[in-house]
Amino acid sequence: MKKLTIFLTLLGLVAITAAMAWSGVGSVVHAVMRIGLGGFLLMVCCQLVVDGVLGLAWHAAVPEIGYLRLLGARMVRDAAATCLPFSQLGGIVIGIRATCSGHGLHGRKSRQIDLPEAACANLVDITTEVMGQVAFVLLGVAFLVAHQRNSPFVMPVIIGAVFLIAGTAGFIWTQKHGGHIFRRFGGMFTRSLASQWHDSVLNGADDVQERMEQVWSHPGRICLSATYHLAGWLGSAGMLWLTAGFLGAPLSLPNAVAIEGVTCAVMSLGFLVPGSLGVQEGAYMALGHTFGIDSSVSLGLSLLRRGRELAIGIPVLLLWQFMEMRGLRTPSVSASVKPDIPPYSPGSSVVKE
Repeated sequence: MKKLTIFLTLLGLVAITAAMAWSGVGSVVHAVMRIGLGGFLLMVCCQLVVDGVLGLAWHAAVPEIGYLRLLGARMVRDAAATCLPFSQLGGIVIGIRATCSGHGLHGRKSRQIDLPEAACANLVDITTEVMGQVAFVLLGVAFLVAHQRNSPFVMPVIIGAVFLIAGTAGFIWTQKHGGHIFRRFGGMFTRSLASQWHDSVLNGADDVQERMEQVWSHPGRICLSATYHLAGWLGSAGMLWLTAGFLGAPLSLPNAVAIEGVTCAVMSLGFLVPGSLGVQEGAYMALGHTFGIDSSVSLGLSLLRRGRELAIGIPVLLLWQFMEMRGLRTPSVSASVKPDIPPYSPGSSVVKE
């Protein structure tokens, strides 16, 4: 798996380099520079607003966990998936760790979250995000059909959306009933383990299943979370529309929704590629051509999107690592300053003031 990740990363970098060479490096740089520093900072601020909406989406599904903790964990999860050479699965693992931390971006005084609760919260958030994503993709396909009925992207994206819906439904069913299935059939795979490990695995599955059932017993929260996620996806389309305006591209808001929605579906199919390197650029250039946007501008839109993700993601990861290290050092520091008081014995003398 590690070799595959490295190979896909290198392949994505080669694809981006080839796209820049084909579009003309000078043309791409000129297109990117047209946004200016003020426009780029505005895009970064808009992304932070969208991140805040995504935090609300997660908190709507699991209100038992504080909003700031979830917002911080969500930003760490996204930063790991976009800035580090990991696939989306690697970002999820880091997101679970960030949710568990008692000394992360959400503050040091918040309660400790155990692993089953953190895993459950992340899985539910990913599920509601995919639910909002499906609605966003279908909306994008509708706008694409309205613009160009015979577009070659329409049928593949619709087929992909059908598989995405089926996969989401299966994922939801697994979250509701997977623990019982593992309890029934998982014992035969864990009998060869030590008895304490065998019991720990089964009890852990029961704990996760209980938390899953508790979360999914509130369908109103799930629907609200998916609605917030849909608003976040629409916000990303709005940022594409604003960025295209800065670059002078003739792009309407419905067309921006179409490009972002179809690109979102294409990137979901290439989830194993770290950061969707090359996949995102190819989708932007192909869809931009459909809407009459020059390839250099389309590639510039993709690079600016990566730029704002890096501008937020790198500081988030550095801050998270700093707070993780500080949290790990705090117990040892407090232990080192603890006064060394010898134990009292009947033969010792005690001076009272």
